[in-house]
Amino acid sequence: MTDERAERIAEFIAPLRVKPGSKVRLGRDFDPRYKAGVKKRDGAELLRAGVSLLAEYQERLAAQDTYGVLLCLQALDAGGKDGTIRHVMSGVNPQGVRVSSFKVPSSEELDHDYLWRYAQRLPERGEIAIFNRSHYEEVLVVRVHPELLLRQKLPERSHGSDLWQRRYQEINNWERYLTDNGFKVVKVFLNLSKEEQRTRFLKRLDLPEKNWKFSPADVRERRFWDDYQHAFSQMLSATSTKWAPWYVVPADRKWFARICTAAILAHTLMDIDPHYPVVTDTARKELLATRRELVEEAPSGVPADPYEAQHPAQHAKASDAGAPDGKKPSRKKRR
Repeated sequence: MTDERAERIAEFIAPLRVKPGSKVRLGRDFDPRYKAGVKKRDGAELLRAGVSLLAEYQERLAAQDTYGVLLCLQALDAGGKDGTIRHVMSGVNPQGVRVSSFKVPSSEELDHDYLWRYAQRLPERGEIAIFNRSHYEEVLVVRVHPELLLRQKLPERSHGSDLWQRRYQEINNWERYLTDNGFKVVKVFLNLSKEEQRTRFLKRLDLPEKNWKFSPADVRERRFWDDYQHAFSQMLSATSTKWAPWYVVPADRKWFARICTAAILAHTLMDIDPHYPVVTDTARKELLATRRELVEEAPSGVPADPYEAQHPAQHAKASDAGAPDGKKPSRKKRR
């Protein structure tokens, strides 16, 4: 990535990246209120710039149709996943983005291996897929609530003290397989403080228009806060890899979390550096023939090519660059 923008983004997100092989302790290593010296009044403009960059690269990703991108979003309840998705993806083509949320597994899903339902929602080439919660639930909520393993119908020999280490390795291998096949995996954990979660829960209770977002189950899960912090720390330590790194995004300030997530996703797309396909000489000749046909259909009194009339210099440059065999197309006047 030689683009100056890419260098600035890489520098900005570097403190958020979990170094592969490092041992993470969330409370010690990552501050949920960190904001990199950015002021909130500048946040809106930074987010707009990030969204614009995403739109530019997403279009190129779709046109190239070689790579796909999987964004995994993890957070505790009230961590801001939905709002992050809504704001970060606000400027991209919705046809090129697919969001999947994973709730309690169905009976059909439980009749397969634990990664099966996630594999069904992977991106196509040229597409960005977002997992709102992801396969990491299988080493988070299932670890905090081991009774859920009983529903997964595992053989007796699959239980044991090394279960979680095996799952970490299986997930790492699966993500390596996806990466080797052209599907980039980027993982974001929205790191929320316990006090900020309490405040957001109260807001959902106090404001009638937010009551629908509250569930008593959220408070029940809050009682396992320390267990989740341990599970997240273990997961980040074991599954942040060179090919699929974790980023711990400070989530106490929603506006900053959205800027960070946009930057991380933009960094991933810029690293891929997708390009528009090169049109072959044969295809170019067909395009020029089609253009001549459309130009000749122009009614009297209107420009034969309205776009060329409005952008003559840009059109001339594009025509010269796309001429077959390096020859400039003729500029004969239309009769």
